[in-house]
Amino acid sequence: METELLQAPDGSVRLLQITDTHLFGSVDSQLLGVRTADSLAAVLARIQANAHPYDLILATGDLSQDHSDDSYQRFADMLAPLGKPIYWLPGNHDDGPLMTQRLYESGISEAKWLVGEYWQIVLLDTQVRGKPHGLLADHQLAMLDHALRSHPDKHTLIAVHHQGVPVGCGWLDQHNLKNADDLFAVLARYPSARAILFGHVHQEFDEMHRGVRLIATPSTCIQFKPLCHDFTLDESGPGWRYLTLYPDGRIATEVWRLPPGDFQPQADARGY
Repeated sequence: METELLQAPDGSVRLLQITDTHLFGSVDSQLLGVRTADSLAAVLARIQANAHPYDLILATGDLSQDHSDDSYQRFADMLAPLGKPIYWLPGNHDDGPLMTQRLYESGISEAKWLVGEYWQIVLLDTQVRGKPHGLLADHQLAMLDHALRSHPDKHTLIAVHHQGVPVGCGWLDQHNLKNADDLFAVLARYPSARAILFGHVHQEFDEMHRGVRLIATPSTCIQFKPLCHDFTLDESGPGWRYLTLYPDGRIATEVWRLPPGDFQPQADARGY
């Protein structure tokens, strides 16, 4: 079902992407030495303090680390002061049914198809329960095809959790979107598809693939070091991304980070 996509007076769509918050039921719990509730709180404080405009939030998965009821309630409570509509999708660490129920009860929309004057956004579920990799079920691909076919005149942004192309980290790229070719086959039929926005990789990424721009965003907690074959953490600070979708199809985007050193993970960690 279509939901109205908010836009600025000039027709552009201004987004904030937050991803991979990895919250726990306990506020004191840590992921590889980082209290994820503290790092998210610091990110949100910085977002509130700066003047960068945005009208809605996309939360692209792994909102929870322990897939607990309290972790989803914490996410909803922490983002409530931003006062913006939030749209979300699950990651491999999430409990899809539980997060659907808890976030809905907290007043966060379940909408996955947002339609505006010039743009539409489609949020797809790539989760395979109990597995770190991703897969798009047939009904998800059909939903995307329906959205693109319904509005061929609108530019389209697709949001997923898992990466559809290798990002250059061998250990991480084995946990990718396994049927990415099926996704790109759908997109190839519709020139209106502009970009795929994703999380999962805990790092910046921005490349073109088969005529579609692929964009990933740092986590609000720990970061994975780019271009490392084995599991390696990065000392870069927690991050988030702003995007502006212009009426003519252009996308302007910028990653912001907290200063390095504020949330240092365990340097010798070999996995999680």
